[in-house]
Amino acid sequence: MRFNFNKIGLLTRIIIAIALGILCSTFFPDALTRVFATVNSFFGNFLGFVIPLIILGLVAPGIAELGNGAGKLLGITALIAYGSTIFAGFFSYFTCDLTYPLILVKNSSALTFNHDTATSISPYFTVDMPPLMSVTSSLIFAFILGLGLSVVNGNYFKNTLIEFRDLITKLISNAIIPFLPIYIFGVFLIIGAEGQVGGILSLFVRVIIVIFVMHVLLLLLQFLLAGVVTKKNPFKALINMFPAYMTALGTQSSAATIPVTLKQAVKNGVNEDVAGFVVPLCATIHLSGSILKIVACAFAILWMNDMPFGLNIFAGFIFMLGLTMVAAPGVPGGAIMAALGLLSSMLGFDENLQALMIALYITMDSFGTACNVTGDGAIAMVVNKIYKR
Repeated sequence: MRFNFNKIGLLTRIIIAIALGILCSTFFPDALTRVFATVNSFFGNFLGFVIPLIILGLVAPGIAELGNGAGKLLGITALIAYGSTIFAGFFSYFTCDLTYPLILVKNSSALTFNHDTATSISPYFTVDMPPLMSVTSSLIFAFILGLGLSVVNGNYFKNTLIEFRDLITKLISNAIIPFLPIYIFGVFLIIGAEGQVGGILSLFVRVIIVIFVMHVLLLLLQFLLAGVVTKKNPFKALINMFPAYMTALGTQSSAATIPVTLKQAVKNGVNEDVAGFVVPLCATIHLSGSILKIVACAFAILWMNDMPFGLNIFAGFIFMLGLTMVAAPGVPGGAIMAALGLLSSMLGFDENLQALMIALYITMDSFGTACNVTGDGAIAMVVNKIYKR
């Protein structure tokens, strides 16, 4: 019986890559480590080139489709989903601001993410890949195209953008995501060779615990609010959504969990037609669990590096991230790929910090997806109440 590596989930491959990177760092010669540093440099520059294209290809058609003759129900659902996502981002920020000073050590000597100051392992050569436009330019262009096409009959141009989105999605799912384990392996190989493993693993464990607790609290808040609006038992409604939560844990996909989410939303008293509209839509635009993770992971990395992390920086980041999450592709790790541009342009993450961000995010990917789809059930209850009025 042949072993098929492709059947291994992305999370498992990332964990294996981290473990192998740390292990190999104990005996790989510097010459071999520099080979992987060169590969990582090439892939990191490639990511820098495609990030503006990813933003343009995902955000523009996503906004255009949302605004196309949607009607009142779509507008209400989109507004609630965006509000829930933004709330999750600020909830994560303030929670991290309170807890991280108690559990993380700023400026740990064992943790030097900025390789400009501690580069003992350097690539043999680099290949510059300047992007076609800046991240900010691509965001503004995407908003102009998306909003413009949502109010004009530009079907030809819209179809072109949709095909471009399909191309970008294929690029992410067939080229970038499969290469991530090798990229993460190289990152942790270099980290291990430079003696930084202890600090980073400590960061991972503590941040993951905080994120898991925040996910539980966020779901409780979402269903308590839904219970107040609908005058239903929020705890019973949350328990009813548990099958959807467990399905999402296994599939790591909001889209693949839609049938179960639909069934459980109806079980909570949501009209079948309303559930059939709200649940598939929220599977695309409601990523409260994902934004919670991204904010928490980014805050941790900024804190450990003594970089600016004030509310004046994160407020704009959270609002923009909420819009970007609408267009996140429905593949494991898709949300973090869509967020890389904002991490770079608004928080100052270089390619090394982005790689650590990817690794830290994906280790909790299934829990974020489970939080997303479970929260969809709360939104369906609220929209159903408004629909009945």
